[in-house]
Amino acid sequence: MIQSYKDWLSVEKNNVTLQWESQTPKWIFGLGKMFYIVDPELTMYAKPDDVPLMFRQSWPYFITFIFLENLILFLQRKPTARINDGITSLAHGLLQEVGRLVFRGSESVLYIWIYDNLRFCDLPWNSVSTWYLAAIGVDFCYYWVHRASHEVHILWAQHQVHHSSEDFNLTVGLRQSVVQNWCGFVFYLPLALFIPPSIFLTHQQFNLLYQFWIHTETIKTLGPLEWLLNTPKHHRVHHGSTLRCLDKNYGGTLIVWDRIFGTFAEEKEKEEMIYGLVLNQPSYNPLYLQVFYNVHVLNKWKAMDGWANKISAIVKGPSWLPGKPWTGAEEDKINVQSRKKYDVRLPTWCNIYLVLHFIVIVISFQDLAERHVAMSTVSFWVFVTYIVVSLTVIGMMFDNGPNVFVLEMLRCAVLSSMIQRNALYINVPFLKWFFLCSVLFWIIHCLKVLQAKLKTKPFRD
Repeated sequence: MIQSYKDWLSVEKNNVTLQWESQTPKWIFGLGKMFYIVDPELTMYAKPDDVPLMFRQSWPYFITFIFLENLILFLQRKPTARINDGITSLAHGLLQEVGRLVFRGSESVLYIWIYDNLRFCDLPWNSVSTWYLAAIGVDFCYYWVHRASHEVHILWAQHQVHHSSEDFNLTVGLRQSVVQNWCGFVFYLPLALFIPPSIFLTHQQFNLLYQFWIHTETIKTLGPLEWLLNTPKHHRVHHGSTLRCLDKNYGGTLIVWDRIFGTFAEEKEKEEMIYGLVLNQPSYNPLYLQVFYNVHVLNKWKAMDGWANKISAIVKGPSWLPGKPWTGAEEDKINVQSRKKYDVRLPTWCNIYLVLHFIVIVISFQDLAERHVAMSTVSFWVFVTYIVVSLTVIGMMFDNGPNVFVLEMLRCAVLSSMIQRNALYINVPFLKWFFLCSVLFWIIHCLKVLQAKLKTKPFRD
């Protein structure tokens, strides 16, 4: 057990973040992973630490697909991704990746322990039969993970992040909860009785990668494949917030589980889909969106009389009320109608500024991912804090909060000073000057704003 745990926390092999594989065969192989189209014999690994972090390696494909999706939408003269909402979704993806660096796979330790000590059979890790059995098993368990994430209030408090966008595009596929893996790992534990950990971890990543590309409105239907696979057509229904769409189409790769267990709903032709939460939160702050719903769960728990109702408020559905079914009565649920999207309009220069700073955060995260194992604990947490705070401030700026530019100026000043003093070491030479120039920019901006206010303020003798 101890050896397995050390193996899992060892230096990840072949996990260079954002590494674009230039050789054509490797590029095609990486592309195939996005669609679960791979050769089983090329994706079998003996030990957990041999399994590449495929999700992190796939970011070049994510960005490429997002670009192509928006190009198609532009050519079709349809609305492209909104900068504020799209950057917010990508920020959630980065936060989840930071969480993976923090947790270092520790949520899989129990799975490895069960397999090492309690498994009832030894399936060969290098068997094609084991590979396909694991693929089906992981997808079956994912169905129940996903269903529980909608029908158990405390789990929904974490999963709601993924549904918080009012758009439906590929960036939403990256909008995930930081603690999503911790919420769902229990549902996969039965597989530990017979599926080798390395094969389980491989398919868990394939399953997640597959779900990225189904977050799009550019693909209308896949014909006969709709009967077997989860597709954009089915997943659009899942993300709908109208009453008929709630708690439907939970499948990951396969839609057959929904057909079997009665949670399937077909997309209606010419139906206007309304996306987002039933009660949307007007915010682009990723940290707030990650945690706000937990306060709602706590308030509901406090409002209940008796311990039975208090526990039910946590473990039953978000719409549950005393004396009502587990997921709540239909008449008590809100039937969302057409609504205006939350959309704060900022000047073009401000959007360009925020995009540039977001790119800098992505570059910084790449540096963190490559060096985090060799970092001291203090340096690691300083770096993590820098990324989390920076993403939060960018979100607040997209919200155009009061005097948020002062907070941004302070952020840039602190970062410039920390880099100058080596308190925050980022292996990107230009960053010190980038943040310093940003500080000067905001000082000039503040002076202009102050000057404008003084001009409009009436003179009093």
